Amino acid sequence: MEREARVPPVIAPPMPGPALVRQGWAGAVFLHWPVEPERVAHLFPAGTRPDLFDGTAYVGLVAFHVPFTRVLGLSPLGAFDEVNVRLYSVDGQGRRGVVFLTMDADSLPAVSAARVVTGLPYLWSDTGLRQRGHGRCAGAVVRRRPQRRAWGRWSLRVEEPRADPTPLEHFLTARWGLHTPWAGATRWIRVSHEPWRLHRATDVSYEGDLLTRAGVVSPRGAPVSALWSPGVVAEVTPTLPPA
Repeated sequence: MEREARVPPVIAPPMPGPALVRQGWAGAVFLHWPVEPERVAHLFPAGTRPDLFDGTAYVGLVAFHVPFTRVLGLSPLGAFDEVNVRLYSVDGQGRRGVVFLTMDADSLPAVSAARVVTGLPYLWSDTGLRQRGHGRCAGAVVRRRPQRRAWGRWSLRVEEPRADPTPLEHFLTARWGLHTPWAGATRWIRVSHEPWRLHRATDVSYEGDLLTRAGVVSPRGAPVSALWSPGVVAEVTPTLPPA
């Protein structure tokens, strides 16, 4: 029971109301490194703290293609690629989520709209994700503004599906909301989607300064968890009252 209590539920809890936003997340790459909680605690919004697995915090680099975004059934934005650097949070009500430090995207309209409407830290970047033969996939980011020339690139090999993901893999991917500072308060936004169909990734390489530019002391060595998923369709609620 102790192990179950420290891991978020595999299935998303019921949404508190109708979702206004639906967005596709395709070809998702998850790279994660352990970090000491005290080295990242200052990056969390008020009322939240690092969510820990066996006493350790994790920083993630997550990349995916967004084929569509629908608000109230409409498609106001075109397709784009996104790469985000994230930490994992929990608040005083026990709500576990994601704290986005940076969110690189190659669509200026999407970046501008998201920053104005949600306050999320979207950044305009040249971002490319590629699928290659023999299970290989790769990606790269070069930031346009702000923080010009921040960069990262990675490659990996996608292996067979994970029939039974580990507790750590659930902890890092089954996140059903996000905490974000907005208008002087910490807001909680709910997210729901089918469980990720996860594949273990091997032969992983990463280089760049995306983590350090996000304020995280760059971990040494290869990521301790590397996963890939064909993707999900996510639903997002409007912002709820402050956490």
